[in-house]
Amino acid sequence: MCNHKRSCGDVAAARADMGRRDFIRLATLGAGAALFMSVAPKVRAGGHAKALMLSCMDYRLVDDLVTFMNGKGLKDDYDHVVLAGASLGVVSDKFADWHKTFWEHLDVAIKLHHVEEVVVIDHRDCGAYKLALGEDAVSTPAKETEAHTRTLADFARQVREHHPDLKVEAYLMSLNGHTEAVAA
Repeated sequence: MCNHKRSCGDVAAARADMGRRDFIRLATLGAGAALFMSVAPKVRAGGHAKALMLSCMDYRLVDDLVTFMNGKGLKDDYDHVVLAGASLGVVSDKFADWHKTFWEHLDVAIKLHHVEEVVVIDHRDCGAYKLALGEDAVSTPAKETEAHTRTLADFARQVREHHPDLKVEAYLMSLNGHTEAVAA
């Protein structure tokens, strides 16, 4: 029974008309999405990225990391994994639960994006190094450099054990963005 001012036939017609309008909207959205995907292939999974960058989570260096990678000619050509302490997060027993996560990320980057190298960037005045190794281990610039150099070399060795074909580049960044290569 229809208790509206319109007749029941009018209500049914309005519902049918609304259905057609909704269908046309949906079809238009679908066509727009298909058009977008045809002109934006970077949105799709897969493809190629030259490198995987591992960096620390420190908020003070986010812009400097991007600037550094762009300066290496890798703009939009790398995956990025973030762990507190960067290389330390992969090799220190203090962060043992993170080790598997990093290796799985690297494996996915190789499978999906065919990465050819790992760029690892540790940084000075890193809180994770102080937590894991103790304040004294990084209390002077010389001790800090030694701790990072040792950890970066261990990280590079492990990458080569897991993936002998990958190139590894290791760096130590200052809080002002100055970056120095570290033998790894």
